[in-house]
Amino acid sequence: MDDNTNYQGWPSVNRPTSADAPLPAPDTDRPVSEAQSPVLPTVTKVETPTKRRRGRSIATVTLAIALTAGAFGIGRATAPTDASPETPIALEAIAEPAKQPATTTTTTTSPAPTTTVPASDLEPVAAVAAAVGPSVVQINTASGLGSGVIYDESGLILTAAHVVAGSQDVSVRLADGRFVDGTVLGTHDDTDIAVISIDATGLQAATLWSGDDLQVGQLAVALGSPFGFDQTVTSGIVSATNRIVRNATMVQTDAAINPGNSGGPLVNGQGQVIGINDIIFSNGGGNEGVGFAVDIRLAKLVADQIVAGEEVSLARLGVLTASDPSGAAGAYLQQVDAGSAAAAAGLESGDLIVGYDGNPVRDGSELRAMVINELPGNTVSLEVVRGGSTLELDVELGRT
Repeated sequence: MDDNTNYQGWPSVNRPTSADAPLPAPDTDRPVSEAQSPVLPTVTKVETPTKRRRGRSIATVTLAIALTAGAFGIGRATAPTDASPETPIALEAIAEPAKQPATTTTTTTSPAPTTTVPASDLEPVAAVAAAVGPSVVQINTASGLGSGVIYDESGLILTAAHVVAGSQDVSVRLADGRFVDGTVLGTHDDTDIAVISIDATGLQAATLWSGDDLQVGQLAVALGSPFGFDQTVTSGIVSATNRIVRNATMVQTDAAINPGNSGGPLVNGQGQVIGINDIIFSNGGGNEGVGFAVDIRLAKLVADQIVAGEEVSLARLGVLTASDPSGAAGAYLQQVDAGSAAAAAGLESGDLIVGYDGNPVRDGSELRAMVINELPGNTVSLEVVRGGSTLELDVELGRT
């Protein structure tokens, strides 16, 4: 199937986008292939807006830059270059001066030394911000700005591909205020992941989550530079996992994600990065509490291949799935591609995959999400229902 086909009845949209019609129910009987996402529509890039007049509201700017199409919109959260605060000096001038230590008896006006409150003494979101904030950067290009996160102290930064689209060299603002030059090592448009390299000292790398225990309802904290306000922190929960947008596995969250947040980290309560903030679903051009971040396991898999100078390849099973005719939960195999990993493992048309490495599989979309988070060549165990019997099959995954 053509990767640009709309999925399961969802409208074609732009990013960011606004509209006002209700969302049509998805067609759950439409077959799903690995070349095509079943959950959300294709998305197209946003034109860079012209500079706005001073004083116009952010909401007006957001609507002005939106390209409307379909019933609802999915918007990539990249801010225009001129979206940064217009009066940063004034904002700094009204900040409360640091207080003197309680034990000081002198009348000196020197500021008190900075102290760090132990993370255990902070509220959960504050503790996450304190732990991850030093690793969050602002990325500036000729066409706009976005966010990123340092994941290796050697100077490697994860961000969204659309943040650096068309750029080879960028300017990176570190959490301590320094500006350094950055080089785009590579991008992967299907997953919207890019890697930037910088040469700087004193870098702090964020910790990347690598488990399989992400739960709906967990704390989720988004960090980045919405509308150019760097080091902004918003919080919410993990609303859903294993959402597929085109070829990327996403973590859904209600933490506020706005233009400029793209490429920044979504973090759990342990201060581990669980995703790279990427898109928002909106009917009004702004945050509606439905944001998506590329699953960090997939982002890291792609980043490793980019850094190694390899062509990015994702894992592939080689099946076409649909809803089970009986209505049972699972990924019903409508077709098994000849010569594919699935065929080599003995999977057949009519099989129902209900388990993946011990985890339940509800439908074809969830199966696809699990597969592309794996390295090509990995072996996984599938629980398969065939003719009333349950089988366990090991599959060595192929590659795209």
